[in-house]
Amino acid sequence: MHAAIGEHPVLCLMCGNGTFRKREVLLNSSGMEFFNMAWANESATGLICWSCGHVHLFVNPALRTYRQNRER
Repeated sequence: MHAAIGEHPVLCLMCGNGTFRKREVLLNSSGMEFFNMAWANESATGLICWSCGHVHLFVNPALRTYRQNRER
């Protein structure tokens, strides 16, 4: 899958690749864990580079992911 913020494509900061796997990531804090309130922690979108495995985290709601059609 590919990703973009507005008209700007997201590319891996390590290798320049443009294809990713997507995961939801919890941004846990130790204080919230201590008080059994981990459910209230914020989450982020994690994009994992298919080429090198570098994880990029985004909290920007403008991030969109899409599948690019292959031309034959």
